[in-house]
Amino acid sequence: MPDIFSIAQSGLAAAQAGLATTSHNISNQGVTGYNRQQIIQSAAPGQNYGFGYIGNGTTVDTIKRVYDSFLTTQINTVQANKSQYDTYYAQIGQINNMLADSTSGLAPSMQNFFTAIQNMVADPSGAAARQSVLSAGQTLAARFQSMDTQLRNLQDDVNQQIQGSVTNINSYAQQIAQLNLSIARAQSTGQPPNDLLDQRDQLVSQLSQESKVTVVEQDGNYNVFIGNGQPLVVGSQTSQLITMSSPTDIARTEVGYQNANGSIVMLPEGSLTGGNLGGLFSFRSQTLDATQNQLGRIAVGMADTFNAQHKLGIDINGAPGGDFFNVATPLVSGSTRNTGSAVIDASISNVAALTASDYRLSYDGTNYTVTRLSDNQSVYSGATFPAAPIDGVQFTQTSGTMAAGDQFLVRPTINGATDFDVLISNTNLIAAATPIRTGSPTTNTGTGSISAGSIDASYTSATVATPVTLTYASATGTLSGFPATLPVTVTVNGASTTYAAGAPVPYTAGATIAFGGVQIQISGAPNNGDTFTVSANTNSTGDNRNILALGALQNTKTLLNGSADYNAAYSQIVSSIGNKTREMQVNSDSQKQLLTSLQTAQQSESGVNLDEEATNLIRYQQAYQASGKVMQVVSELFDTLLSLGN
Repeated sequence: MPDIFSIAQSGLAAAQAGLATTSHNISNQGVTGYNRQQIIQSAAPGQNYGFGYIGNGTTVDTIKRVYDSFLTTQINTVQANKSQYDTYYAQIGQINNMLADSTSGLAPSMQNFFTAIQNMVADPSGAAARQSVLSAGQTLAARFQSMDTQLRNLQDDVNQQIQGSVTNINSYAQQIAQLNLSIARAQSTGQPPNDLLDQRDQLVSQLSQESKVTVVEQDGNYNVFIGNGQPLVVGSQTSQLITMSSPTDIARTEVGYQNANGSIVMLPEGSLTGGNLGGLFSFRSQTLDATQNQLGRIAVGMADTFNAQHKLGIDINGAPGGDFFNVATPLVSGSTRNTGSAVIDASISNVAALTASDYRLSYDGTNYTVTRLSDNQSVYSGATFPAAPIDGVQFTQTSGTMAAGDQFLVRPTINGATDFDVLISNTNLIAAATPIRTGSPTTNTGTGSISAGSIDASYTSATVATPVTLTYASATGTLSGFPATLPVTVTVNGASTTYAAGAPVPYTAGATIAFGGVQIQISGAPNNGDTFTVSANTNSTGDNRNILALGALQNTKTLLNGSADYNAAYSQIVSSIGNKTREMQVNSDSQKQLLTSLQTAQQSESGVNLDEEATNLIRYQQAYQASGKVMQVVSELFDTLLSLGN
């Protein structure tokens, strides 16, 4: 006959296992990464007693972890994306707040500076007005420098966060490898170590918050790959990421991969996507570098164009104007891995053509290549060193030779803002006047009049060292008296004609007449013999022509290939950062909603439901009591049998 006691005992053991599993679920319902467990039972094989098979109770086959690997993979992917957007958004928000501040941004300082310039137009010789220009210039310089300092602090902060993220990644990798080993040992019994599996999956989830990874399960182990497929964990073996300085910029932290044999390979920033690390790299390469360069481009452009106009004027003592602002020079750094002896320099040849990009100059042993890093486009390739300027930058090899594999990083505007400064401290040195004067005698009988005149960079004092007297001849309709050695160019409605030195020049009312760097316009109807003079300005007091020209630079499109003035160029930065900030916020919110949806789906399947577990408690309790009752009945029957024997 069947062993009823053993049958009841198996039921009691199964109910006890169910109670323990349910209790374990309830105890861990608040643990992140915990997947609920359930017992899997099967009926013990029955025994044939002739009249049929009678079962032998139940068997607990295993404790199953309710787990969906597909949902988990999706969650890890979305978590990596969300972490990247969150990190990017947190970083770019700091730049957005700095640039858009209506009181501490750059726009108010530029406006105040040009307001001081306009005030000086009304009083070009006034000490107070001149001091106001210098003070406003110094305030503008301080604002450029302050903003650049904040951006450099962000660069340092990004470096530190990259180091912290790499430390976390290595720590998670080591823990996953250790769990691979522990799980392999535990599974040798034939049963899954559910809690260890949960811990490993949680570590992978935390790892995906630092960087996007790929997990491949093999023989119960998790093999984890990062970047372009570099193995981070293989079984119980780990490789490491390390932080290192960029070979062309020691202030820039990069990430290298160190495999098991100790060799190190620098990983391209673009290969480390997702997670905090991917967000930091994306922010630095796409926004932080560009913002610093764009700010530097405005500083360089403003300093260069303002200086150019300032040097066309004369100061209160009649001396030619000098540089008003300091203009930063491009920063060139060679790779620490270079083997050649070349010394490379760079200079800015055209501020209007400047981009907000850095450049990589490389040599492969045959060809020189210049790559614009903002879009990774090759802008020069040839067997000879680049001779022509590239995007407004002139490259120069001052000495030595480049060896195959040598690289140089050229950063045209990186120091533009930090090196922007006012070079003059004496208010008398502000060149408000123009070095030439024009006039016409009261004895002229016609209606002809001459403009105040202006000069360009080709002007020298020799042009009017001897006053130039232009005389109109009505018989030929020409002007004569130009310097004998200088050709004359006449521009009418945009069309220019150049006349040889000494040749009579046809008169056209309102035409621009240029010679030796001087530009004048004569209009009206002069009579025969009327004269007009161009001479050196020997008394600059009260002359505001050059300061007026300096003020006009505020609205002159001198930057971005002639498409933007200073304010417009800055507004583009503010707009670009604002739009990017909004984009990151929207992406972060979108990924958050998707992550919440996936986590809800996962929890509905794998999470602990306390109501369900309470029901299980009652069910297993009743099963336990019933099996106990069977054992009690068996005991009573046994006692009855014993009594019959007496």
